[in-house]
Amino acid sequence: MSTVTVSAFIEAQDADLWRLLTDLPARADWLSAVDAVEVLGTGGFGPGTVWRETRVRPDGGTEPEEFEVIEAVAPGCLVLGSRGAGADYRITWTLRTVERRRRGCTEVTVEQEAVPTRAYGRVLALILGGLAARAVEGALRRDLADLALAAGSARSTEAA
Repeated sequence: MSTVTVSAFIEAQDADLWRLLTDLPARADWLSAVDAVEVLGTGGFGPGTVWRETRVRPDGGTEPEEFEVIEAVAPGCLVLGSRGAGADYRITWTLRTVERRRRGCTEVTVEQEAVPTRAYGRVLALILGGLAARAVEGALRRDLADLALAAGSARSTEAA
């Protein structure tokens, strides 16, 4: 199993960030690596909600990725699952309100765990583990930067 964790301080309230993370149709508007989102099924957001994102790879190609909500505790913890080729992924978003420079903000931590499900997944993890971890870290950092940018845009729109 490999785990990659990144954190960032975002000057926004946890409830505002939660709204961005859980508004599935709007994800393609603020996540730069997401081209399209298709919600699979009906009903509100919560455990069991499934959607497919078309993600843009670093080489410019696209790849569909399906996510399922495993746990959703507003506004502090969102756990997603995703099946990959040879591995299952668990992505945990944790939002924690903190005071920084005498202003309220949210520490956002994203942790992605990969659990190999087939023998070749374990072999690939051994061979490409470090390279894959760096690629995942870069993708998670980009998603956090996109979230911060979207939160700033949402705040300036609400203030207007």
